[in-house]
Amino acid sequence: MAMTSAESILARASGSEKVEPGEYVSAVIDKAMCNEGFAAVFMNLGAAGVKRIQDPGRVIVIMDHYVPAPTERAATIHQLVRTGVEQLGITKFYDGRHGIAHQVMMEEGHVLPGELIVGTDSHTCTYGALGAASCGIGFSEMAYVLATGRLWFRIPETMRFLLSGALAPPLSSKDVMLKIAGDHSAEMAQYKSLEFSGEGAREMSVEARMTMSNMAVELGAKFCFFETDEKAEAWLAEKCGGGCEPLVFDKKAPVSSTYEMDLSALEPQVSLPHTVDNVKAISLLERTEVQQAILGSCTNGRLEDLRLAAGILAGRKVHPGVRLLVIPASWKVYRQAMEEGTLGTIIAAGGVILNPGCGPCFGAHGGLLGPGERCISSTNRNFKGRMGSDQAEVYLASPATVAVSAVAGYIADPRDM
Repeated sequence: MAMTSAESILARASGSEKVEPGEYVSAVIDKAMCNEGFAAVFMNLGAAGVKRIQDPGRVIVIMDHYVPAPTERAATIHQLVRTGVEQLGITKFYDGRHGIAHQVMMEEGHVLPGELIVGTDSHTCTYGALGAASCGIGFSEMAYVLATGRLWFRIPETMRFLLSGALAPPLSSKDVMLKIAGDHSAEMAQYKSLEFSGEGAREMSVEARMTMSNMAVELGAKFCFFETDEKAEAWLAEKCGGGCEPLVFDKKAPVSSTYEMDLSALEPQVSLPHTVDNVKAISLLERTEVQQAILGSCTNGRLEDLRLAAGILAGRKVHPGVRLLVIPASWKVYRQAMEEGTLGTIIAAGGVILNPGCGPCFGAHGGLLGPGERCISSTNRNFKGRMGSDQAEVYLASPATVAVSAVAGYIADPRDM
């Protein structure tokens, strides 16, 4: 029976032969990821009298939002997380020394094609880059998952994107997702599943697919999928030994809508304050000065992103009126970028390297903006007040655009440098 990726995974997880969009199922969860929100989950479990969880081996706890702890409150939350992990027998615990949860999940082999994964972070959809059905859930829902091993889902409709052509350097998959958001709005995929296929999707690296999947929630999507091709299989072989059943799209499965996009015709895109879908092609953007540039986060802090920025910054200097902050997505990325000289190039240009974590992205610590300041960022959200002052402005763009703008002192076209 023909089923979309979301339908086939939810059918398997719920023990059903066939499911249809709109149906509700109770599905077995393959993996559950928690960040510092595990503190709230642990408290919810305690309040419900739950002292043992269904399967500690399926739970991964990764502290990444407040590392190192910037306040006494954050340090207290960390203490509660460590206590909960110990009491519940969770062995897959990453205590702030590995990096951002979504990068760590992928790097450490915790994501396999066809799995159903939930996490206490909205960008858990990142794992669709390897063909997993993954999504963010709330703390009370996660407490239910840990207690029972299951969660209810409504079967989503599926939207299919056929990507043709190839991106012309220095464009990247971030430009693709911003273009889709700008053309179709941040509401286009509310509780729907996205499937990306075609020549353009196959040409993308796994890292680029992670960026696409990460941003899917900014369109309202529940899940996002790429097929498990040779590139994904090579990643899986390196990270978890391979031998996984690949996710292959069923082209006969009915979908709610299909979109075609020629990547070769794309130009750099910029998301203007204060919504992700307020997007303009860079050629239509008036000269806009910036005081800060951020490269990194779970969206664009991978090695290929850092290398791209370093290639632009080599032999150049960051504008004296700009603070360039670089946040590798994990310590593995950090070390490799350091060993190969990528970070040295960025530092020589005037960039400041921060530890892997989520701090500036959501306004917790490190690199916050003051009133009237503007930031060009490779992160995933630019809501009012997200990165500090509610009188500041955040512009979203690709790593190349961020790097070029840091040198120019204003939002600039990376194709000109």
